[in-house]
Amino acid sequence: MNIHEYQAKALLAKFAVPLLKGGVAYTKDEAMDVARKLGGQVTVVKAQIHAGGRGKGRFKDDPNGKGGVRIAKSVEEVGQYAAAMLGHELVTKQTGPAGKTVKRLYIEEGCDIKRELYLSMLVDRSIGRVAIVASTEGGMDIETVAHDHPEKIVEQAIDPAAGFQAYEGRKIAFALGLSGKQVGAFVKMMGGLYKAFTELDCSLIEINPLVVTGAGDVLALDAKMNFDDNALERHKDLEDLRDVDEEDPSETEAAKYALNYVKLDGQIGCMVNGAGLAMATMDIIKLYGAEPANFLDVGGGATKERVTAAFKIILKDPNVEGILVNIFGGIMRCDVIAEGVVAAAREVNLHVPLVVRLEGTNVELGKKILKESGLKITSAENLADAAEKIVTAVKEAS
Repeated sequence: MNIHEYQAKALLAKFAVPLLKGGVAYTKDEAMDVARKLGGQVTVVKAQIHAGGRGKGRFKDDPNGKGGVRIAKSVEEVGQYAAAMLGHELVTKQTGPAGKTVKRLYIEEGCDIKRELYLSMLVDRSIGRVAIVASTEGGMDIETVAHDHPEKIVEQAIDPAAGFQAYEGRKIAFALGLSGKQVGAFVKMMGGLYKAFTELDCSLIEINPLVVTGAGDVLALDAKMNFDDNALERHKDLEDLRDVDEEDPSETEAAKYALNYVKLDGQIGCMVNGAGLAMATMDIIKLYGAEPANFLDVGGGATKERVTAAFKIILKDPNVEGILVNIFGGIMRCDVIAEGVVAAAREVNLHVPLVVRLEGTNVELGKKILKESGLKITSAENLADAAEKIVTAVKEAS
């Protein structure tokens, strides 16, 4: 689960992470009120969407104008920027061409930036530990830095038994070129970030940029936090921060039925049980010359209702030109899948080719249900046969 910058900063403030003062605004007047309360000569107006690259982005109705992060020199200018941003679609490298509608702003006091650094904490699954990633190249995409200047990235894994240690913070601080009082401030901030990461079950905390001001202070100028969805039951307060308007509607709908769904850009919808089998299904679709439209794992104990819901979610995608159902029945029974497929196909008036490959528990009963349904459903004997049939059917239909 992702949250907005202003929400992340409110959480990090509780862990003594140094931040600038600011406030959220939903209207032009609210933005101006926040700016007045801040009382500074320079105020920053930031669009709040779940996407990076806001400053370099452009609004669809003003592609040659300023981006989603603007510096204002007066309260009136804050109002002008707020009016130009609220209710408009901001397009960044992470939003895709459709962009995202800006519905709220974060109004923050300005500061004298001397240096911009990069800092993040994430779960390094290759070693099973929380890892710190830092770089002197702040304000840039870390992927770009890793590709062009890998030597400028510093990594430090944290022993889960010992937790974050001060010497680890000092090591990173020195690598970032910090000195004097900055080192102590940085180590203290890192301790707060690690505490937040572990106590809130984060999957990512990213500060980009982390800045050193002209006065030598170290501050988190931006903040991004992602959380492990599987741990949200322990954090009802965090779940309340979810902004469903920023999420894909199909993924939100899938979550209601405990379906693992991720929308992709291809034309063949996939419904599979098991993450590994789903990945293999997507791979073989590509092998036969097409692209998967989604990742969808119905799980090992899906009911007829969940299968029907999954089918409907796939068909809501206008890019879907065909559907491949690939089920290996262990805990999941093939007849349950077949009943769900038939029910969904009838309910939504299926208009695209459908290939179903069933194997495992009650497979013959499942095939019988499909055959006697009277619907145009093509059965496949194995995964390769299924992929070939659905790709061929989509190409013939187009």
